[in-house]
Amino acid sequence: MRQRGYSRDHRFDCKQVVMALIVNTEGLPLSYETFDGNRAEVTTLETVRRMVERKYGRARRIGVFDRGIVSEENLAALRKRSGPYVVGTPRSKLKTVKKELLEGGWTTVRDEVEAKLVPMPSGTETYVLCRSTARREKEQAIRRLFSTRIEWSLKRLAQQGEQGKLKDRSKIERRMGRIQARHPQVADLYTMSITERQGHLAVEWQALEERPAGREAREGAYLLRTNLEGESAEELWMKYIPLTEAEAAFRALKSELSIRPLFHQIEPRVKAHILVAFLGYALWVTLKHLLRRSHSEFSPARALALLSTLQSADIVLPTTDGRELRLRRITEPSAEQKRLLQQRKLSIPERLNFELKCSENAAIA
Repeated sequence: MRQRGYSRDHRFDCKQVVMALIVNTEGLPLSYETFDGNRAEVTTLETVRRMVERKYGRARRIGVFDRGIVSEENLAALRKRSGPYVVGTPRSKLKTVKKELLEGGWTTVRDEVEAKLVPMPSGTETYVLCRSTARREKEQAIRRLFSTRIEWSLKRLAQQGEQGKLKDRSKIERRMGRIQARHPQVADLYTMSITERQGHLAVEWQALEERPAGREAREGAYLLRTNLEGESAEELWMKYIPLTEAEAAFRALKSELSIRPLFHQIEPRVKAHILVAFLGYALWVTLKHLLRRSHSEFSPARALALLSTLQSADIVLPTTDGRELRLRRITEPSAEQKRLLQQRKLSIPERLNFELKCSENAAIA
């Protein structure tokens, strides 16, 4: 199963295994499937669908997928089976709804989130145009970061021109092209030109005062696609948003639960490693819901980090007759730990009895 394939982390030097995880709307894991590492995500949908129907029976489930799973072939197969879906679309599709982005008619579906329905020309599907304030701020921060980087590269190139180090026009043009290729997100916000100055070539650049039409409107916006009929923008958005639980599951598996890297060389051991990580995530999300039920502000990672420092220790005091006096004590919880324990209605005894009866020892053995 370990194969070299497309790596989102740009680790093409490492072999990988592809994992499909199925969770419900609360993020509780139901099942998972493993594929060869060179298997494209977009080709796994039919296999996962059959696995779900085999385990849980057929039902009118609404398919909710991100852009990595969406293809015209997959959507056509779902429509052929009369399967409803709400899926993400590439950002390039926002150009087709530029007019609707600038117009009104938005519905507030949640704090700082708006949405509106946009009929598609085909008539069988509908776009759900959404925009989020938090997403806009994130994209603006990313744009400022790339702007800083491209300006640094352009300043460096211009300084070399002022020092008379640029002699070949074609080489300068290739360097400018590489700078634009490295920063495609903001390349259209700058003008660049090559001029002759005092017997040497110089590079001049300038940030555009007016940005391309519709660029600001697209910041924070995203587009959904559905074949469901008779539902409002808010209802369709609410059906799509549980996908964030699946994304959170993969983040937890990759980060806190350390499902990777895999050091095993034998396939059954690789599968066993993934199974343990899956069971670990089941406990992880259970803890998350327990904390949420008690209105706790702690995340699972923070709760485990806090509780891991609570330890018991034995104080051994030798006596004059050669025996030992053993006292078992527990570390004193901090204020933050006490708050977490109170929220979960847990208490720590002041002391632990380490002397077990013979019957208890036998039971433990």
